[in-house]
Amino acid sequence: MTKSSRVRVPIWFVFFAFSVFVSSFNAVSAESVLTLDHSNFTDAVAKHSFIVVEFYAPWYRVGTVRVLPPEYEKAASELVNNDPPIILAKVDANEEANKGIAGEFNVRGYPTLKIIRNGGKDVQDYKGPRDADGIVSHLKKQVGPASAEITSAEDASNLISGNKIYIVGVFPDFSGEEYQNFTDAAEKMRADYDFAHTKDSKFLPRGDAVNGPIVRLFKPFDELSVDFQDFHVDALVKFVEEASVPTVTVFNKDPNNHPFVIKFFNSPNAKAMLFLNFSDEAADAFKSKLQEVAESFKGKGISFLIGDLEASQGAFQYFGLKEEQVPLIVIQENDGGKYLKPNVAPDTIASWVKDYKDGKVNPYRKSEPIPEVNNEPVKVVVADTFQEFVNSGKNGMRTFHAYNSVITICNIILLEFYAPWCGHCQKLAPILEEVAISFQGDENVVIAKIDATANDIPSGVFDVKGYPTLYFKSADGNIVQYEGDRTKEDLIQFIQKSGKTEENKTEESKTDETLVKDEL
Repeated sequence: MTKSSRVRVPIWFVFFAFSVFVSSFNAVSAESVLTLDHSNFTDAVAKHSFIVVEFYAPWYRVGTVRVLPPEYEKAASELVNNDPPIILAKVDANEEANKGIAGEFNVRGYPTLKIIRNGGKDVQDYKGPRDADGIVSHLKKQVGPASAEITSAEDASNLISGNKIYIVGVFPDFSGEEYQNFTDAAEKMRADYDFAHTKDSKFLPRGDAVNGPIVRLFKPFDELSVDFQDFHVDALVKFVEEASVPTVTVFNKDPNNHPFVIKFFNSPNAKAMLFLNFSDEAADAFKSKLQEVAESFKGKGISFLIGDLEASQGAFQYFGLKEEQVPLIVIQENDGGKYLKPNVAPDTIASWVKDYKDGKVNPYRKSEPIPEVNNEPVKVVVADTFQEFVNSGKNGMRTFHAYNSVITICNIILLEFYAPWCGHCQKLAPILEEVAISFQGDENVVIAKIDATANDIPSGVFDVKGYPTLYFKSADGNIVQYEGDRTKEDLIQFIQKSGKTEENKTEESKTDETLVKDEL
């Protein structure tokens, strides 16, 4: 199967976008949504030439994210009667037996929606609206031809609106290599963009008449339209992806901007984000200067966004920022590195971004305060104490002075990465406390936890894709993810069995051998 690339949209934007679409929770039969699992998934995909699958975990169906299930079910009840029917399905990706399916489709977070065509040969991320009407409208466009024909100015005005991307191919005839490559590119990108083709450019808005073959991309920002004449499929895809991102993306409460915010976060570039109060009298000066800086850094690996403080509370929580730091710039790299410039002035934006590119800016790390007291059975770790805590010596114990309460750090550590809102984390908390209490008399074992939503986690060794995630460090210094059952008994048994050094295991073996000889 062909898999789509990983979506990099941060969770704070997902939560915000979902909250915009909160609507009535009308009772709709969930039977309209097809329930799939490891036993019937392959057959269902093979049976339907077009199917949409929601990968979810039960604990994500709480709070703001509860918006999607009823809207999804409402859309399914309408789309099943479409001609041809459009099937909406769901998979509980948290079920152990279904995790293989989720991994195969590169599911990194919940909920994730995938459009699957042609028996699984073509797979795309669903990036459309999350309300019922928006889902219905978006998916109806995904069946039938990937590109619509424009035969009049009226056709063009009905298709090309002023607030979205539209790509139109102009051709003397609807045949030949250029036309075929255009339709192939349209099919490849149809989940994300709208395509059309015409024989006469005079029907099109905004721009002089041109002779084909040529591709004209319409957009509601920057130069409004741009032409392209390289008809290789890969070149067309690259052109559309790059031209459809504003020089400076605007993030506010206007839902028309949200598709461009998603494109911004899906870019492979570093993300430079300026946050300020849009109602401030200096806002226009900041917007003008950031536009100027963004244009000067085009093609240099940085994408730019300007965010309104009112709409950016999720971002502030995600990055650990404070409103008194506004106006501020955050640069986030795809490997997780962050750089921060608080209380920035318009005239200092360019020089600070240049310093970042030149490697002269120190990374920023989000961390909760170091606890003044850390006497509970399950110890608290924060980003500012993470390395010292985890990197305890391979042989023997050492003292950990990061807290007012001095802790002797041992060789054996069980560390939980959790989120405060996670139901499974809340269920696991008392179990971990019981495990920690059972080892209180053993100085070699520490049970600890870190709020992964409030602290930056070093990339590389720890791969935290969901909550709770447990990692274990043995006495030999090996760090592995714990994937066993999460009962008190299983955790204790695992620590007792896996926490021994090879030297201890050898000594135990010798002791057992001696006992056998004595018995003989």
